Amino acid sequence: MAIDITDGVRSIGAAAVRQLLPARPRLLALGEPTHGEEALLHLRNDLFRQLVEEEGYRTITLETDCMAGLVVDDHVGSDGTGAAPGTGTGSGTGTAPGAGTLDEVMERGFSHGWGAFAANRELVRWMRAHNEGRPASERVRFAGFDGPLEITHAASPRQALTALHGYLAARVDADLLPCTAETLDRLLGTDDRWTEPAAMTDPTRSAGRSAEARELRLLADDLVSLLDAQAPYLITRTSREGLDRARLYGRTATGLLRYHHAMADPSPARVTRLCMLRDLMMARNLLALAARGPVLVHAHNSHLQREKSSMRMWQGPVEWWSAGALVSAELGEEYAFLATALGTIRHRGVDVPPAGTLEGLLYALPEDSCLLDTARLATALDGTPPAPRVSSWFGYAPFDAAHLAGSDGLVFVKDLPQGPAAV
Repeated sequence: MAIDITDGVRSIGAAAVRQLLPARPRLLALGEPTHGEEALLHLRNDLFRQLVEEEGYRTITLETDCMAGLVVDDHVGSDGTGAAPGTGTGSGTGTAPGAGTLDEVMERGFSHGWGAFAANRELVRWMRAHNEGRPASERVRFAGFDGPLEITHAASPRQALTALHGYLAARVDADLLPCTAETLDRLLGTDDRWTEPAAMTDPTRSAGRSAEARELRLLADDLVSLLDAQAPYLITRTSREGLDRARLYGRTATGLLRYHHAMADPSPARVTRLCMLRDLMMARNLLALAARGPVLVHAHNSHLQREKSSMRMWQGPVEWWSAGALVSAELGEEYAFLATALGTIRHRGVDVPPAGTLEGLLYALPEDSCLLDTARLATALDGTPPAPRVSSWFGYAPFDAAHLAGSDGLVFVKDLPQGPAAV
């Protein structure tokens, strides 16, 4: 029997998203099933621009280093008068208000190679142009919500720890500080002991359980506690924005030290724990961003879905709760997730999906791209579960039809063209 899935098919845009959701969520997440495809990033840009202009979203956050993202935020935040969000507070990081060329910002403000993509460059250029001449309440902020992590290593906690210590040292009584800057420097040692690539697969090469790392975890906890205890005073000395940045330093420092500790774990749960800790860092950053207003999020589906995420690593399959699942548990209906599924990525060897799969059914639709109401799609599929699609390329994760109930909408792109090389 043929399955009619045409009910609830919409063109992709802010109006269609608005029709899907009962109210504007505080966090609206758009996922992608593969990384590095310019066409998906341009689709994101178009949708996010509409949502900013029509729905009042004021922060855009991407799956990139949260510390490096401060450089981008300072750049796009300028209103042409020398004022930028988060500056003038002595935060001690990022560029001067609005300073830095676009080339410099793309190089320094993104991790994972994202600064080389034309669509990300276009997004930063648009955000800065949008903000020019606007009051602070109408400007769009940028943020990274990933930790300072790469697939091969994790960053040294130096930048975050010293920024947090410096923020406090400039404003509170020295007797309240748990240590001096010199003590931190001695315990941190050289950065290459933290960024050793071999530590990702060999826990004995990690510094995460050294005596110095254990002491740094205690000191980081003490610094964060001091920051929280002095919050009423620190807001008057700087601003809410300055305190929020200092809290980002604290989350990053403690998260990195926790992650390095897990890298030194020789147990079979090691890789699962690393995946859990990364998404926990992501979730805490997302919740902090949501506290200041409505946020648009873009990342891989696996980091945003409500169901458990899974991946096959060198140690075997691992499962963990994603950042989206953690945030959804905290925010409830204030979190919404639009997943993305694809038909073909021919330049990656991913051809037309089999007819019996969910992507195969969607591929038969006349639209080149569309947004589907997942509740209506699930109803149309009732009693006829599609066969799972198996990707011929490891870099693409097909959408699991069992996840329809956990998604608020599904973006489908029929044929993903090969875009220009990242520049």
